[in-house]
Amino acid sequence: MPQDVEFDLPFPLAVSPDLEGARARNLTWVQACGLITSDESLAWYRSWDMPRLAAYGFPYAHGRELDLCADAMAFFFIFDDQFDGPLGRAPDRVAAVCQNLIDIVHGAGPQGGRGPCLSAFADLWQRSTHGAPPAWLPRAAHEWEYYFAAHAHEAINRCRGTPTDMEQYLQVRRGIAATGIPLSLGERAAGISVPPAAFHSPQLRIMREIAIDITLMCNDVYSLEKEEARGDMDNLVLVIEHERHCSRAEALTAARQEVRMRCERFQQLTHQVPAMSVQLGLTSSQCAVVDAYIDVMTAWVSGYHGWETETLRYVSATHSLPSSGPGYFEDLLQP
Repeated sequence: MPQDVEFDLPFPLAVSPDLEGARARNLTWVQACGLITSDESLAWYRSWDMPRLAAYGFPYAHGRELDLCADAMAFFFIFDDQFDGPLGRAPDRVAAVCQNLIDIVHGAGPQGGRGPCLSAFADLWQRSTHGAPPAWLPRAAHEWEYYFAAHAHEAINRCRGTPTDMEQYLQVRRGIAATGIPLSLGERAAGISVPPAAFHSPQLRIMREIAIDITLMCNDVYSLEKEEARGDMDNLVLVIEHERHCSRAEALTAARQEVRMRCERFQQLTHQVPAMSVQLGLTSSQCAVVDAYIDVMTAWVSGYHGWETETLRYVSATHSLPSSGPGYFEDLLQP
């Protein structure tokens, strides 16, 4: 089973000491927002242990910062599951639903629709942008827009019924995986603002993309059975099988190799960063910020991987939802 596949990630795993507090506060938030309303959905949600993902992925965070990260993780997974049913095969409806959330990002407010997902995201966006560095805001807005807009293209791929090529897969998957957003939330939680000349250096830009790809590629392996049963096409293993005309075992081996190569490249680039920082004339405090940002990226990669190997979310025997049906107990996106 894909859940048994191991990835040897060379990044240390740590955990925030505020995990238990975050668990209690996160449950209060998802229920207050109306994202969880029934006993069975609460039990299913608690089995995922989203606060553990936040505590692993953002081990330097606590209090409000950790709560923001935990609540964002909850939103991602609850919102994502809403497209596991009939809505996820109607690209035009998906685009309309997601436009309401994009409108919130750009300050217009939702132009149509209402419900728990909109109110929960409006709260997340307000909390994450309050007091944020000016350079952070447009970047985060773009990442959220990309995330929401990509869902319609995931729906198009479901309707097609066959995987696309690797290049197009990565463009859609990087969007719906939303793994760039946690890296930006990590900056906020760590209280850092990376100098633009360093942030946009080839080294850090490539490292950021690698951190995004490692996270989504490992997840594709662990969620393969769940996604395949529901007709999802944007999965690394399925794409490799389709492109290379190979067996499932061969595709899983190739997926592990894709991750291994990216880990090696990330480490190579890490060694280039100090010299780049010197060439840019960064101060010692700015260099420390760059180092902290690298830690943000590695913590997220190791933390996500640690969580996904422990969570019950990808073990079908732990809940009563049929593997081929909607991946939710409650429909949260109806007007």
